Amino acid sequence: MPLDSHIQEIHAEIERESEFVERIVSEIGKVIVGQRTMVERMLIGLLCDGHILLEGVPGLAKTLAVSSLARTIHAKFQRIQFTPDLLPADVVGTPVYEQKKSTFTVKKGPIFANIVLADEVNRAPAKVQSAMLEAMQEHQVTIGDQTFALEDPFLVLATQNPIEQEGTYPLPEAQIDRFMLKVVVTYPSKAEERQILDRMTEGDVPHVNEVVEPADIIRARQLVRRIYMDEKIKNYIVEIVCATRKPAEYGLADYTDFVDYGASPRATIWLALASKAHAFLRHRGYVTPEDVKAIGMDVLRHRVIPTYEAEAEEVTAEAIVTKVFDSVEVP
Repeated sequence: MPLDSHIQEIHAEIERESEFVERIVSEIGKVIVGQRTMVERMLIGLLCDGHILLEGVPGLAKTLAVSSLARTIHAKFQRIQFTPDLLPADVVGTPVYEQKKSTFTVKKGPIFANIVLADEVNRAPAKVQSAMLEAMQEHQVTIGDQTFALEDPFLVLATQNPIEQEGTYPLPEAQIDRFMLKVVVTYPSKAEERQILDRMTEGDVPHVNEVVEPADIIRARQLVRRIYMDEKIKNYIVEIVCATRKPAEYGLADYTDFVDYGASPRATIWLALASKAHAFLRHRGYVTPEDVKAIGMDVLRHRVIPTYEAEAEEVTAEAIVTKVFDSVEVP
């Protein structure tokens, strides 16, 4: 890839400034065995100022990974366990009457943190979900007649349990679209499982140290946006997103009846930004098609809505996205 002096300048700066990524990953690696993809996706969320939906069965260290990340970047962490009887005030806060002063004072809720883990977000009713999602979108919260800005960086990691769907309130498609990435957390390999056993049952559990400050993350965000993206790659991203809407135009006529709704323009924005952040994690000042492919599934899997016919044929959103990547020409 020919790099002119401007790109080389950015590349050199990114190489220098992105070294903290390895420090964070190795620090989290003290307590989390494997799960490199999940850790990288959480960092991409931080670097792009986007929120993440994590899906996986219980016990895969999702909560531990999130709290460890918060500790490494010296950020305030809060965990909210979503339950059917949760109220919006339990999340955002509420005005409390003080009898001595005869006034109302605001008691802020757990949403006022840098990193918020919304555990089992599909267990709470719609009004709680919408209060949470408004805070995610606006980066501010209204309590009574006062509006409070949320701290920066602000990252919500919401978890969903794919089993036990009884008594849940599935997130509407419009709400799911607000999440930048949907990451499916998988089981560890046999070797990793053995490592987990050794590490967690012998001696003291390792402690995670602070390695960067929140200010470093905010500075890195500016750098991520400056990463060079070639015109061909911009067109490639647009082609991929358009192929999810009109599969027939990309040689996927068989899939026309399987797609109810394709990805929204939000997908285009997030795919471009996430590709830049992926390049940043690889210490590069420019984006390659491999960056787009690596992060594409996590950006698109929750934005492509299959039809009932697709479900009957057992064609999943993931299968559709994979087919799209196979059919769109790589620059």
